[in-house]
Amino acid sequence: MQAQMTGVEVSGQNLANVNTTGYTRQTVDIQTSPDLSTVIGPEGTGANVTAIQQAVNTLLNIQIQTQQSAGGYWNAQQSALQNAQTSLGEFLNGTASTSSSTTGNSTTDTGLSGQLTSLFNAFQAVATSPASVSARQELINQAQTLASTFNQVDSQINATRTTLNTSLNNDVNSANTLLSGIADLNKQISAAEFSGGTPNDLLDEREKDLENLSQLTNIQTSTGTNGAVDVSIGGQSLVSGSQVLDTMQTYDAGGGQLLVQTKTGGVNLTLTGGSIQGTIDARDGELATMQKNINTLASTLITQVNVVHSGGYSLTGTTGANFFNGSDASTITVNQSLADNPSLIQASGTSTATGDNSVALQLANLASVAQSGLNNQTFGNSFDETVAGLGDALQTANNQASNQAAVSNMLTTQRSSTSGVNIDEEMTNLMGFQRAYEASAQLVNTVNQMMQTVIALKT
Repeated sequence: MQAQMTGVEVSGQNLANVNTTGYTRQTVDIQTSPDLSTVIGPEGTGANVTAIQQAVNTLLNIQIQTQQSAGGYWNAQQSALQNAQTSLGEFLNGTASTSSSTTGNSTTDTGLSGQLTSLFNAFQAVATSPASVSARQELINQAQTLASTFNQVDSQINATRTTLNTSLNNDVNSANTLLSGIADLNKQISAAEFSGGTPNDLLDEREKDLENLSQLTNIQTSTGTNGAVDVSIGGQSLVSGSQVLDTMQTYDAGGGQLLVQTKTGGVNLTLTGGSIQGTIDARDGELATMQKNINTLASTLITQVNVVHSGGYSLTGTTGANFFNGSDASTITVNQSLADNPSLIQASGTSTATGDNSVALQLANLASVAQSGLNNQTFGNSFDETVAGLGDALQTANNQASNQAAVSNMLTTQRSSTSGVNIDEEMTNLMGFQRAYEASAQLVNTVNQMMQTVIALKT
């Protein structure tokens, strides 16, 4: 009766947790009790429960941890690049109506591409009317708008980097919390197994923590003593049994480039998966490349425009002034002297002919000149390639994240077929244990009646 009652209790536990995430179905291991020797031979003594086991597939658990790590990596990449695209889209692509660029491509008025086009169109307008003060003022306005947008793009990229560093710190803190929780669960599980217990619920909780940790970073696990699990990250042992040997921390590798190392040992960790590494790779990969390309674009624009402009003459005959100040996207500005007095724009090729437009034409023609500093591309084409690079990287991250989600779902479904609770199966088991209990109770009742008959014979 006790064996069948245990079966009823385990089936009830399974049914109660049918919707519990991470719960592993439990089974009762019932074996025949040892026989008694009698004069007529061995006589059975019933059945005993020898164990309450989990229907667990260790290989599937390891595969799921691996996929969680890969999924965490690509999800972090996807999130980082989506944030970059969202925050930079207004400045990179623009939101206004389209206009025709000098290269015939469709651009926008408010994005960098459209503003580059507007700048060279403004140079062309000055070339058309070199003595026009309004054309010169419009050129200053367009140049200031472009410079401001370059400044804002650089600021947005830096803000995105700061956000990613914050996310990196949060993930590292979460990983340390999980490491501590795994060590504590190891302690409880070891104590339960040492005393002969079966801590199935604790095993489920630890497996959930291991999978959550895998989403943050790639881990290596090994079986310790008394059911404990040891955890290593990046080749460094961080959890051994109930002890947390070390934790993780971020450190500045230079220029705000946060990386990860062990806190006590100071060992730099080489990570290959999880959201922590995904965030690092997005920050130091596509985002850094985009910032470098934008800065190179701004620097080349400053240099080339200044080279042509400084050799020209203004309406007052002055020469030698730069059109732009600064060196990159973060510092580019329009020469304040020109902004204060547009007549000082050096559009003429001679100091005596105010109607000469040769320098203004050279400045306008820069739009179609391949620049060696931009891999022999024009300003517009170089910028388009930078935007396309961000789009390609995001598409790759989207595809990889989708693929990893599909694989993880497949493995989780496969595990559920083995370890998950099936209501129909449990109800069948419950009825079986119930009938066996009732039959055992009837047996006890029959024996009791027989004993009563025997006692009655004595009287």
